[in-house]
Amino acid sequence: MSDVIEAVNGVIWSPVLVYLCLAAGLYFTVRTRFVQIRQVPAMVRALKGGGGSADGVSSFQALAMSLAGRVGTGNIAGVATAIAFGGPGAVFWMWIVAFLGASTSFIECTLGQLYKEKDPRTGEYRGGPAYYFEKAYRHTRAAGFFKVYAAVFALCTVLATGLFLPGVQAQGMASAITGAWPSVEPWATALGVTILLAFIVIGGVKRIAAFASIVVPFMAVLYILLALIVLFVNADRIGEVFSLILSSAFGTHAAFGAILGTAVEWGVKRGIYSNEAGQGTGPHAAAAAEVPHPAKQGFVQAFAVYIDTLFVCSATAFLILSTGMYRVFEGASAKGRVLFEGRGDLPSAAEVGPSFAQHGFNTLLPGAGAAFIAVSLAFFAFTTIVAYYYMAETNLAYLTRRLKSPFTARVLVRALQLMIVLACAVGAIGTSGTAWTLGDIGVGLMAWINIVGILFLQRPALAALKDYERQQREGAEPVFDPAACDIPNCDFWEKR
Repeated sequence: MSDVIEAVNGVIWSPVLVYLCLAAGLYFTVRTRFVQIRQVPAMVRALKGGGGSADGVSSFQALAMSLAGRVGTGNIAGVATAIAFGGPGAVFWMWIVAFLGASTSFIECTLGQLYKEKDPRTGEYRGGPAYYFEKAYRHTRAAGFFKVYAAVFALCTVLATGLFLPGVQAQGMASAITGAWPSVEPWATALGVTILLAFIVIGGVKRIAAFASIVVPFMAVLYILLALIVLFVNADRIGEVFSLILSSAFGTHAAFGAILGTAVEWGVKRGIYSNEAGQGTGPHAAAAAEVPHPAKQGFVQAFAVYIDTLFVCSATAFLILSTGMYRVFEGASAKGRVLFEGRGDLPSAAEVGPSFAQHGFNTLLPGAGAAFIAVSLAFFAFTTIVAYYYMAETNLAYLTRRLKSPFTARVLVRALQLMIVLACAVGAIGTSGTAWTLGDIGVGLMAWINIVGILFLQRPALAALKDYERQQREGAEPVFDPAACDIPNCDFWEKR
């Protein structure tokens, strides 16, 4: 079974997907005229405005929900894995995919707002790729095809976020906790996660948003600050770290010349796993926000990509590289030959993953690094699992929204809640290799379907951007009218 899973992952994460993600980001960057640079002030302003309502959450809560999904195991264990198998140059390619991906995130999250709808059962806003794939082409001859396309995405997302991806987060959490406190067995972590998760997810989107808006900013800021302190202590190595990243990224470093392609692959793969730009997860949180114009939430979610990768992932990368607590392996496997050893005293038994960061923090606070990373990863991973559940529930709601029996819908929701709880329990006591491979399959499937789809569905998002910037130039607070932008099928906005 392990060989089958690896084979499937190899097909999904072929170099074609890696370069598709980069090419799509570059294309949207050009088409939006570098929106991720021009509109940074609007991104920051958008975080301050936009209060919630009885049906939707505020822009900041939507950002927090989105960051809950983005900031997780990938920001610590994922960065360590990228360095171990792709070399320090993988960090550079994570930066590139974040910069380009911010424009992709703007497109998909603006689409999420454009085609959102109100759930008739709960009154909450729902939206995401499945919704915009079906609605955008409803007036065309291709309506039938895109309805099926939307259903395929929704089904893949339920499986990915409800079954495959939660296990990665739970496994990373259990690994870090056991590394810090060996007496805590993985089953104990699994039990704690399942109890807390059940309490949060049963409360619905409002409770999820409230939880995320408190926990995520606090832990992200604390983690970044402590990582910066470690970097400051090792300030004399900053120039060396930058040189190592750049020389490794372009194959000019003697030790990493042979793995240039691997650096690109792991940088892009772990970059997308972390910041999720193009994967189709961000639009779910974006659609839940109460905003006067769809582009406004597009700006917020583009900024979320920066926070995730340029801040949190970079903090982990500089922590590991500046302390030298890493090693690089040949053949993208910890069983391969060691190509390069960092300057630190990383124990030979240290596994690829959170232990790199734990030993890095130990150089500042001997003995406390393992505990701090374990606590950080526990919060990051748990909020990500909560966000995954919300995405899975949103796509289940899409697939079942025409069911006439409310009882059947409730039973399916309870089945989904049970599935994600069991996935976390199994992931916590399972092996990291299988968990990460299943997670990569989930991310890859969603990315393939969503990126190809939004390449055909870019016009409405670009029209919304043009309308926002027109009103912005006129000095008005942008308010959206789909008829004025000639964007059909925006049912929510038309009624509003």
